[in-house]
Amino acid sequence: MMGAVALPAGHALRAVLNDEVHARPPEPLVAPVRVSQLALLESGRDGARQAVLRLAEAYGIAPPAPDANHFSADFGPFRLKWERHTEFSRYTVFCAGEDASSAIAALPADWVASLPGELVDAAHVTMLPGAGAPRDPAAVAERFFEGSQIIGSRLLDGRGMAFGDFRIHADGFVPFLVLDDGMTPWQAGRIVQRLLEIETYRIMALLALPVARALVPMLTAQEEDLAEITASLLAGREAEEPALLARLTRLAAGTESREATNRYRFGAAAAYYDLVQTRIAELREGRIEGLQTFREFTERRLAPAMNTCRAVAQRQEQLALRIARATQLLSTRVDLTRQQQNQVLLHSLDRSARMQLRLQETVEGLSVAAISYYVVGMLAYVLRGAGAAGLPVAYDVLVAIAVPLVALLVYVGTRRLRHAAIRERAL
Repeated sequence: MMGAVALPAGHALRAVLNDEVHARPPEPLVAPVRVSQLALLESGRDGARQAVLRLAEAYGIAPPAPDANHFSADFGPFRLKWERHTEFSRYTVFCAGEDASSAIAALPADWVASLPGELVDAAHVTMLPGAGAPRDPAAVAERFFEGSQIIGSRLLDGRGMAFGDFRIHADGFVPFLVLDDGMTPWQAGRIVQRLLEIETYRIMALLALPVARALVPMLTAQEEDLAEITASLLAGREAEEPALLARLTRLAAGTESREATNRYRFGAAAAYYDLVQTRIAELREGRIEGLQTFREFTERRLAPAMNTCRAVAQRQEQLALRIARATQLLSTRVDLTRQQQNQVLLHSLDRSARMQLRLQETVEGLSVAAISYYVVGMLAYVLRGAGAAGLPVAYDVLVAIAVPLVALLVYVGTRRLRHAAIRERAL
């Protein structure tokens, strides 16, 4: 015998992930046996476990662990199995023997009525030994299904038979009948589990159908609104583009919000439908003359509903993409219009600046002439005064010489002042 090997440190979730594949095994069953199932949508995460905890305490049974998502125990008169899934909790009760009462009758009535959540599925399975059991579809329908039209098939290459009608009967349950023609207890348990899962996942998949039906008129209105906006975009004027962009933005926000709200529901419906198809394949059906098989029933009844949900989900996604493209196109047009307007504005500003510069230069020339005139005039007064005082002053010659000198000095001074002002503005 080889010695123990020291292993590296294990991942924190290794044991949890390994045990996940063993989390919900089927119960081994021996005919005759009665099985009842309830599936409830939960608003909280711990209500179902607390309900199972109360029942276990009342019967003196070891309760489920605080973090448990499934639980199975023998309560004496019955065996209870509880499973918590992503959206719902499922309670399955098993009672041995053939009896007129259903397995659910073995549970305390007040406990059943107090289960948290909304009931989405309730089903009975009666499993009988194949020997001596009715096999004629008409007799089976009359005895077990209140005379309604049934579906059925042979199972596991002839080791059993299953019948159902997928109708809610007077007691509020959907009944199934399984005949054991040589199944092992584990095979019988898997068949019953598969039938109950088909029923639960069928209902969970159909939760998306009312959502899809409610979305159709909304999508139609949004598509019409988008078509109107697109038509206005083609024929509209530049002044109308901001208003069109605002309409598109509101339309996009509404579409994205609705898609985000319904994306999970449609995705879950597709996943549940895949589970239904997988569970039906595991039945390994064979035809019973005159009856639809479970696969044929789902293809004719469930598949159209799922196709509707898929089509509405795709339509919603395509509408969001079309709105995004239209918004991008209109945004580009608005940007181009703004750029053109900015170019016109810049051109206008440039033209105004050039005109202002010319006006400034004109004013500057006039200012040089005016200042020079006043300076020369003041100098002329000084020269006259000097001549009147008897000084030898050549008045006319000096004034003539002063005019260009003064004009030049004034011109240079104003130029320097202007350049200094320009440098100051630049800083």
